Amino acid sequence: MRVPKAIIACVTILLGAAVLVGAPFAASPKEQLKAKAAQAQQVLQQVNALDVQFGRTVEAWNGAQYELDKTRRQLATDRTLLRAAKKQERIAITRVQARLVALYESSDEPTTISILFGSSTVSDMLGRLDAAQAISAADHRLAVEATAARSRYAATERRTRATEQRRAVAVGQLDSQRRQIGSMLAQRRQLLSSVQSQVATLKAQEARRQAVLAAQARARLAQQQALLRQQAAARAAAASRAAKPAPATPAAPTPGTTTTPATTPTTTTAPAAPTPVPAAPTPVPAAPSPAPANLTGGHPEAATIAMKYLGIPYVWGGATPGGFDCSGLVMYVYAQLGISLPHYAAAQYGFGTPVARDQLQPGDLVFFDGLNHVGIYIGGGQMVHAPQTGDVVKITSLSDFGTGYVGARRI
Repeated sequence: MRVPKAIIACVTILLGAAVLVGAPFAASPKEQLKAKAAQAQQVLQQVNALDVQFGRTVEAWNGAQYELDKTRRQLATDRTLLRAAKKQERIAITRVQARLVALYESSDEPTTISILFGSSTVSDMLGRLDAAQAISAADHRLAVEATAARSRYAATERRTRATEQRRAVAVGQLDSQRRQIGSMLAQRRQLLSSVQSQVATLKAQEARRQAVLAAQARARLAQQQALLRQQAAARAAAASRAAKPAPATPAAPTPGTTTTPATTPTTTTAPAAPTPVPAAPTPVPAAPSPAPANLTGGHPEAATIAMKYLGIPYVWGGATPGGFDCSGLVMYVYAQLGISLPHYAAAQYGFGTPVARDQLQPGDLVFFDGLNHVGIYIGGGQMVHAPQTGDVVKITSLSDFGTGYVGARRI
């Protein structure tokens, strides 16, 4: 039996996958993990396909073995019946032969002449003739029937034996195919185990990298929030000072002169007026440092909230801490700020105001892949997002999307 083309294709893929396992990666950790995860998924699909093929082959082999066993039992029965028919044929033929010999050797056997002369009446004669013919006919019929039975059982035995041979060949072919698929399945499972081990290693490395990124992002967000509070306090203090009028300061007298009460003017020359001394200036507080352009407006706290859900698995259509997709995460985070957004990235792009990429601040929404993906910017060129099936909510650089960046909105 020829090996199916699907199995040959699986072998080809197996060899290709084995080459991939041994090939060194020059890509980033994220790309390595993505490639290995894709390879593991591919090998798993192949294992599942081989499992199905193996199961079908084993079941076909079981069926062929069952039919072969049944045929062998039938063949044993046919051979038993054939032996009985041959024995019956031998007995019948022996009886016919014995009767013929007896008729030839013994005068006791009724012949037609003896019946004619030995009969007293016509009826007696006819009765004796009929009896002799019946005995001969019975012997002959038994011999014929026995021979026919032997021929019939012999033909049946030949057919059953031919069937047995065909089914034995089928069982052998299916058994060979079963062993081939089983061997490939064992190799593929070994490859899957190796790939999954590498995936686990890469996932552990990615988890450690994500932990570092998360710690850095939290520190950065805390620093930015502290800066925002300082700026808000400085603006409030400046506004408070500006609202209070400055107190009037009396002019200081000229040193060495004495002030006298005012008198009725006389014709005498009045003393020279004292030189006025300018009032001391009111101290003006230093102006607070202006807030950076990318730390104004929006909802920076959304970035901090989003960080709480790192590690939550991606779930298609998910919008709860049990699982998120990309727009579900954004919707859930902003709902905690009292802002209702649709569960649809392209629709979320219609909210808020556009933001230039160099003016992004934490909490802004960033969109990719033709508005098919969205994340929450957390500063440092990074975002929190729910990437894809099999992954978790994580921190990713915007640059990882290359030319897929579409734009950003500040809610």
